[in-house]
Parts: sequence; structure tokens; C-alpha cells
Amino acid sequence: MKKISAFFDRLIPKYARLPLLAVLIMNFVAYYVPKLLESQRELHLISTALDDALPRVPAFIYVYVLAYVQWVIAYTVIARDSRATCFRFVAGELIAKTIGMAVLLIYPTTMVRPGVEVSDLTTWLLDAIYRSDTPTNLFPSMHCLASWLCFRRSLGLKRMPRWYAWAQGVISFLVFASVLLVKQHVWPDILGGIAAAELGILLNRLLHADRLIEKLDHSARSPL
Repeated sequence: MKKISAFFDRLIPKYARLPLLAVLIMNFVAYYVPKLLESQRELHLISTALDDALPRVPAFIYVYVLAYVQWVIAYTVIARDSRATCFRFVAGELIAKTIGMAVLLIYPTTMVRPGVEVSDLTTWLLDAIYRSDTPTNLFPSMHCLASWLCFRRSLGLKRMPRWYAWAQGVISFLVFASVLLVKQHVWPDILGGIAAAELGILLNRLLHADRLIEKLDHSARSPL
């Protein structure tokens, strides 16, 4: 048990656990609250001619799903870099997700998705995603928001080589392509996700929201 505990301590430092838990909780809140209220609101179509012209490429569903792996790895690496890096990332993430949720509530959007004929594992997975995720909660794309933050926050890491950040960038752009090519989003959703992420970073820089997380961390470590 001691070895398992020591491994977990090395994987996710104690200072990062509650902040990362807050991010996880916010992800669920930002996704499910708008979903619960969508039946009471008018949904808007914002698809463009470009979106209509793009073909559906079912194989990109693997990239779409593997985005979750990107987030887990990137969030862990960022959190391990230092307390300051972790708290800045978490603060920006929470602000960005709050902005995203507000837009989803104020201006809910939808899209028309083509049907799926299940013939193999790829189309089965695509159909499963369609069934589990209705074509709402689109603008801004939380998928793209999270992947963009993975890239942006990787640029300043001190404990990782430069190629890691650019690898995150390539992965993020593949995720952007995947949300279009599996017909889960339209291209304005990608721009909205990037804008919400950048606004979260900017507001944290202006408001120093990460200092609140730092104070909470100091309070948790201070003896009574």
C-alpha cells in the first residue's frame, strides 16, 4: 500500500488534487446544467455552407474520443509542473468553463446530424456517441476549449521539452478537425471554444483568481 500511495503522490501532487477535482466537477456542471434546461429554450442553428460541404469521416471518431486521454495526460503534466502553474491553469480553466456554460445557457445552439448505418466498430462507436450526446451544447465547443487549454498551458512548462507543447498543438488541431468531421460541431463552435479559453486565461491574469486557490491551499496546509 505504501508503494501505491508513493506512486500516486508522484503522479498527482497533493496540492493539485482538490483543484483538479474542482475542474472535474465543473466539467460535469458546465455540460449537464445546459442539457437539463435545453427543452425549455429555443435552439439556434449556426451551421454554415462550409459545414454543409464537409464530408463526414467516421474514422475521426477515434480522435474525438481520444481527446479525453489528451486531457487526462495534459492536466496531470501541467499540475505536476509546479504549484503556481497548476493554480494558474485551474483558475483559467474554471473561468473559461463558466463563460462557456453561460453562453450555452444564453444562446443555445443545435445542428442537424446525418443518420448512422452501423456496419463495423467505427460506425458503432459513432452511433454510440450520437446516442449518448444530443446535438446541443455546441457553441462554444467544450471539447475544443479543453484541448486548446492543454496546448496553451503546455507552452510554458518548465519540466517538459519544447516538442511536448507542439505535440499538444498538433493533437488539439486534430481534435478540432474531429469535431467537424464526425459532425458533432460546426466551425463557429471551435472559434467559440478557443475564445472562451483565451478569455479565461486573460481574466485570470487580470483578476489573479489563482491567488484564491493558492490561499485555499495555504489554509488547508496550515495547522489549526
